[in-house]
Amino acid sequence: MALTPARTMPGVLELLPLDQIAFQRMLDVIRRNYERFGFLPIETPVIEYADVLLTKTGGETERQVYFVQSTGALEQGEKPELALRFDLTVPLARYVAEHEHDLSFPFRRYQMQRVYRGERAQRGRFREFYQCDIDVIGKDSLSVRYDAEVPAVIYSVFRELNIGAFTIQLNNRKLMRGFFESLGVTDSEQQTLVLREVDKLDKRGADYVRDTLTGEQFGLSAETAQKILDFVQVRSSSLQDAFDQLDALGAGPEIMEQGRAELKEVLGLIRDFGVPESHYMLNLSIARGLDYYTGTVYETTLNDHPQIGSICSGGRYENLAGQYTKSHLPGVGISIGLTRLYWQLREAGLVGTARSTVDVLVTQMDAAQLPAYLALAGELRGAGIATEVVLEGGKLGKQFKYADRAGVRFVIVLGEDELAKGVVTVKDLRREDQFEVPRSELIKTLRVELAQAEIGA
Repeated sequence: MALTPARTMPGVLELLPLDQIAFQRMLDVIRRNYERFGFLPIETPVIEYADVLLTKTGGETERQVYFVQSTGALEQGEKPELALRFDLTVPLARYVAEHEHDLSFPFRRYQMQRVYRGERAQRGRFREFYQCDIDVIGKDSLSVRYDAEVPAVIYSVFRELNIGAFTIQLNNRKLMRGFFESLGVTDSEQQTLVLREVDKLDKRGADYVRDTLTGEQFGLSAETAQKILDFVQVRSSSLQDAFDQLDALGAGPEIMEQGRAELKEVLGLIRDFGVPESHYMLNLSIARGLDYYTGTVYETTLNDHPQIGSICSGGRYENLAGQYTKSHLPGVGISIGLTRLYWQLREAGLVGTARSTVDVLVTQMDAAQLPAYLALAGELRGAGIATEVVLEGGKLGKQFKYADRAGVRFVIVLGEDELAKGVVTVKDLRREDQFEVPRSELIKTLRVELAQAEIGA
């Protein structure tokens, strides 16, 4: 019988164990920090009703959706009723609308699950990937103070991830729309199109954006296009500079003044939340491509690796679940696309493999002593030390090699000599040395060694 080739489809990330541990630890850091700020976990089904998922999306999104259909339905030519979720925001909107009367508002949730998109197969683009989201959702209203709390969460997460210096960049869609209105760009649809072009500034450059804005599609004058470019190239170097830059924009229509006031309040409160001024800034080119953002918007970048792009983004939206309920549910949130971020960090050499989740390997010197080995392992596990026992024996060198390849740093040898003397031999594979320790002191000694190994990692 011919063998079926073992293969995975393009666009999925499948890791070896030590890489998976590194990935899992990033998940753990993100979850830990989300919970520190009082966010509660939820999970939603991978499969949703297609009409729910696609209520407020365009044709481009629909082309990326994976529809789900049974064999029987396919045979009968039925239209797919179900689909895999393509993000966590739309399922959240459905979740809040469905459970609205059972939730406490403001509802603070985090969600860390896989999503699915029919991305074109290419390096670094994924069809299955983890998103790690937080959102705060209000009932009828939600203070802009929550917009300031979100960067505090971002700062806490990436400081603990320890992947390099980073900057949280902020803007406000009301400020942008108001400025465009002051230039005569008053049509909301045209403003949305201009926002999308402005969002390409860092990737495509000023000349590209200028040519697009003055081209046939927009037809803006060269003067208006230049004013827009001057506006979106505003950056701040400190909190006071951010206030000064906002004041220097001059007076504008009411929506612009609302946006300016919101940004000033948010920027000041971020400092009060304990985020150093060096870690956040004003960037008036940040627009976020999604139409549902209505106020504050965020993007976070690594200072030394701008080519990676935004590693965490999001913003304020006025009505999360307007397609599913008559209730007014404003909110603010962010998302970390962890699969792509991990892949990019690994490519840049910023993350490597992790040490094994197994702390200690107990070798087998004599099959007759297996009960003693199992008893020793039980003692270590009872003390919180993750322990594996070699159950099939073999040459000691082979057992050491197994431990080394599996990423286990500490190996225990308990042979006849050790049993007779009441000691245990501990071999550190990383330092390539070994020492004897009294059996009664083993747990204490291993705890010290493991703590030092953790610091060294």
